Amino acid sequence: MMNYNFFALISRMKYIDRWALMRNTRQENLCEHCMEVAMIAHALCVIGNTRYGRHLDANKAALVGLYHDASEIITGDMPTPVKYYNKELKEAYKQVEAIADDKLLEKLPDDLRPAFEQVFKAEDNEDERYMRKLVKAADKLSALIKCMAETSAGNNEFRTAKESTEKAVRSLYMECPEVLDFVNEFLSSYGNTLDELT
Repeated sequence: MMNYNFFALISRMKYIDRWALMRNTRQENLCEHCMEVAMIAHALCVIGNTRYGRHLDANKAALVGLYHDASEIITGDMPTPVKYYNKELKEAYKQVEAIADDKLLEKLPDDLRPAFEQVFKAEDNEDERYMRKLVKAADKLSALIKCMAETSAGNNEFRTAKESTEKAVRSLYMECPEVLDFVNEFLSSYGNTLDELT
């Protein structure tokens, strides 16, 4: 019987630190980040279905969130200012990510691969595109939560990152009202103590 490496590779997300160019009061790894993105993406889709009459697959959104940065197992975490420095670099990095995703998918048995391709690769329909937009919004919200935690711990290293991430999140409010709902109803709790939360 052949041995496949997909899940052993995926398990290595815990070794990839995020925010590598910045001083952190608490290091965040890719595994933690992807779990948070999955939870928030699921919540955004539930909000969309419940409040805005959408027909989004919230469970698939959670899976997309879990695997959304899996390519970084191969590429490493490219800092946002570098990744989005200009259009050419952004497009080149997207191609590198797609190649890395394909390399990961090759580590699955042929009969299982199609199920995972549905998570890694977007279908071409309106609900799918909007669901994936909410996963990207969840990614931004997770980054904002990290910036909030660092600045509230007195780490000014994250001050400008917090400002730019807040701006990016605010830019989604009109197009994705689910994001505004999440911010209004859930975001401020992230700064509370355990006693305050319970």
